[in-house]
Amino acid sequence: MERSLTLELVRVTEAAALASARWMGLGKQDAADEAATTAMRAVLETTPMLGTVVIGEGEMDEAPMLYIGEQLGTGDGPQVDVAVDPLEGTKIVAQGTWNALAVIAIADKDHLLHAPDMYMKKIAVGPEAVGRVDINASTVENLEAVAKAKNKDIEDVMAVVLDRPRHKELIQEIRQAGARIRLIPDGDVAGAINTAFDETGVDILFGIGGAPEGVLAATALKCLGGEIQGQLIPSNDEEIERCKRMGIQDIHKVFYMDDFCSGDDAIFAATGVTDGELLKGVQFKGSKATTQSVVMRSKSGTVRFVDGEHRLKQKPNLVMK
Repeated sequence: MERSLTLELVRVTEAAALASARWMGLGKQDAADEAATTAMRAVLETTPMLGTVVIGEGEMDEAPMLYIGEQLGTGDGPQVDVAVDPLEGTKIVAQGTWNALAVIAIADKDHLLHAPDMYMKKIAVGPEAVGRVDINASTVENLEAVAKAKNKDIEDVMAVVLDRPRHKELIQEIRQAGARIRLIPDGDVAGAINTAFDETGVDILFGIGGAPEGVLAATALKCLGGEIQGQLIPSNDEEIERCKRMGIQDIHKVFYMDDFCSGDDAIFAATGVTDGELLKGVQFKGSKATTQSVVMRSKSGTVRFVDGEHRLKQKPNLVMK
């Protein structure tokens, strides 16, 4: 892939973040999602690549989407798989809470998992704990392994879990082990990424979330030297058939890093929509706005934080061709 695509992708996520941030706290999650999707698509049309969406947005909750199979980019440049979530955390923006992101990831063609839009059990850790955790091990065993890897007492380990009724038993197990928990309302992509940055205080992510978000998180963790494991949880015969149509015959298969994102070249970019542990959200200041993004590439291992100042009157549609 062209390394220039790293900053091109920042333009994409910045546009989606700027568009959706206008809806922060207004209680209209579909409107925020549509704004992010429209802005992301507009900028992607100017991006020098031939991309195919393999992870789309919005299928499960019937929101606006960049649909699976959609062709993106100018048609010139490398052929790539594209995974997108224009607004990771629609409810977060609607409620004005933490850790909403605009997210995109690309890899060489046929190198991203075509994950069906259903639930997936996940475990994610940063670089220090790679190779130490096992999705089939007990909660206590994984917490002990992370504590040992990071030279911590288990009482100092921080686990991130989506705040859902389905995680009642998991939460109880973490508490009984003595570890700390950060419950999040949405946004497990951010939760997984945060395991790779010491300043966030997050050591491990557990629980069940969307499979598409697992691919996005895996691409980021590949760039960061972290790890994620996942296992699909189809809820009915229709979802089992969907797995098979997408080439996944063993529904009990554990997906590892190379299953999610194979090859040695992938790029991940995210822009904060609302404030989070890692990125600041969009701030509007008269006719200007500021953004903070992170962009990373697995081939080089480079991670960049990008602060942007945008003069909105000079690009009212968020696109400069």
